[in-house]
Amino acid sequence: MTQSPIPAQPDQTAAVRLSRRRRRRAGAERWRRQTVELAAVFVAVATADLVANVVVHGHDGPVLLAASAAALLATAVFHSWWAQRHPHGPPGPGSPGTDPLAAPSPDAGAPDERAAGATTLWRLRTTVSEAPGTLATLCAALAELRISIISLQTHPLPEATVDEFLLRAPRSLPRPVLTEAVARAGGREIWTEPADAHDLVDLPTQMLALATRTALDTAELPVALRQLFGQITIRQTPAKGGEPAAPSLTGPLMRLATPSGGLIELSRPHLPFTPTEFARAKALVELDTRLGPRVPKVEDHLSPSAGPELTVRRATPDDKAAALALHRRCSPATLRQRYHGPVSDADRYLNHLLDPRHGQMLTVQAPDGSLVALAHLMWDDDSAELAVLVEDQWQRRGLGLDLLRRMAALAAEAGVATVYAVAQAGNTALIGAMQRLALPLDYQVSEGTLVITAHLAGAAQRLPSPWPAAPGGH
Repeated sequence: MTQSPIPAQPDQTAAVRLSRRRRRRAGAERWRRQTVELAAVFVAVATADLVANVVVHGHDGPVLLAASAAALLATAVFHSWWAQRHPHGPPGPGSPGTDPLAAPSPDAGAPDERAAGATTLWRLRTTVSEAPGTLATLCAALAELRISIISLQTHPLPEATVDEFLLRAPRSLPRPVLTEAVARAGGREIWTEPADAHDLVDLPTQMLALATRTALDTAELPVALRQLFGQITIRQTPAKGGEPAAPSLTGPLMRLATPSGGLIELSRPHLPFTPTEFARAKALVELDTRLGPRVPKVEDHLSPSAGPELTVRRATPDDKAAALALHRRCSPATLRQRYHGPVSDADRYLNHLLDPRHGQMLTVQAPDGSLVALAHLMWDDDSAELAVLVEDQWQRRGLGLDLLRRMAALAAEAGVATVYAVAQAGNTALIGAMQRLALPLDYQVSEGTLVITAHLAGAAQRLPSPWPAAPGGH
């Protein structure tokens, strides 16, 4: 559904009638004001003639003239003092007797902000009845609050319509006032959230950008879905025996079939999905299915303190044999620290980890083609898990820290709020590397297992680019 301009037909009947009533009222006020002014002119002329006759023909004319001047001067001084103590003019925002929906409280924003016309962006979503005039009523309510409508999307439902607005509102306007105004205009199931400059991109451009991102990298599909719908939870369910799963939409839960026969589940508890949104998500998943697994060819070079130059790149399913060989060269203690289970189970995880639809895996390759380290960034709902495996003889050379920084940067670029690493309490190398990321960390310990969570808010500017040799592509 493309962005729609606000219709200027039947839905504006109420607004047109209101405008006509205001014009008629303004005309009547203008005629009354002109009549009063004309009467004041005649009274002033008659008074001036009377005063002139008294001054010229009366014996106390000079005294009367001086007394009148003194009275006039005293009146002017008193009026000036009274105007300073009690300024006239229309009541300010929030004055007694004014409609709280027509103007926000003066305490809601600083005076300099109101004087400078400071504004903020909001995303508003509401359900309205499918009847003529409902959209016009809603737009008139927003106009009363001095809110500009930047864009509008409509999501048709069988018996109603979901309208999604991008608004520019006064910064001093509180959210409850906006919500109450929409409710009075007939909106229900109202949802608002602050917007930013990224939301100014129109929907067709956004969809093309997300489709391009998905086409270049299979691992970007969950990221594209999250950027399309905002704060959602994404879960991937593996294929089960029997018939392949069918796509479905049930209120706040959306299920989409994956190429392997499994499901991608999207959930948004406080905001049900619409059929329009279901069609958009389904189109992205079908694009990913048709193109098959894709991993971009990006790489960078490392020069450890001792040893040959190494290459860091994205892993592909073709790296399974080299990854199995890496497992053979690692000690049992190293494999247990990485996979947190029996050493014999390490090999069977590789098929899942090397599938780009589950996340991004990085490899560190030696000049002879062997792999000396693996790192994995696995999407997990609205977070992501970090994991690193470094061959024993290559440990303590900074490879693990370099890989963690690259994966944290990839997660920050994808808009993930947090990343976490699971480690045994004695894994001091991983604990120290996470601390050296210079990010806010949370620690949780349960039965000897340590979960370290790093918060990525604002980290995209502090973390180095994951691929300095190829900026802009990953």
